Amino acid sequence: MLFDWLRKKTPKKPERPTDPLAAFDQLIEDLERQGAEVRKSAATLLALRGDLARSEERYVKRLEELTKRRALADEQGEGKISATLERDRLQAESLLSTTRESLNRAEQDGKLLLEAAADLGNRVAELRIERESASARLAVGGLVSTALQAQVERFEKVLAVDAARDEVERAHALADIYREERGETVKPG
Repeated sequence: MLFDWLRKKTPKKPERPTDPLAAFDQLIEDLERQGAEVRKSAATLLALRGDLARSEERYVKRLEELTKRRALADEQGEGKISATLERDRLQAESLLSTTRESLNRAEQDGKLLLEAAADLGNRVAELRIERESASARLAVGGLVSTALQAQVERFEKVLAVDAARDEVERAHALADIYREERGETVKPG
């Protein structure tokens, strides 16, 4: 007893609600929270897309300007200036290409997240309807509670699968971060 505080305490697994309606409420709350996170990420990508679109326009204008200045330098026989402008043009083209790739990826990911948010919203709406139906059935009799317990277990499995999917997405995102830090290009998937 004296050394109980030294033992590693294992966190207790949260208890499953015994009330089937509470299980619905918990799942609905979890899905709403997940939907809020997805919408937040989609909003971030939309803002990023706007920034990237402005950068793309800026690089296009820069390329046009460099092309004109190089043509003028070539006409005046300024070889060193022309070579410097050519290097600047190549750098601007590289930046434009990278920006366009990032813009494309942000658009694709944004569409995916918006679709996911819509799907989550639909699932929440369906679950709310199902919850109301379950509430009515429970009011009629206690026989339905056994069937709802099986549904609760199925929902827990769905949550476990969703959690696994989230973990995979986090792993991909982490890999993308490390890939970007190393300067490797991200291949659209």
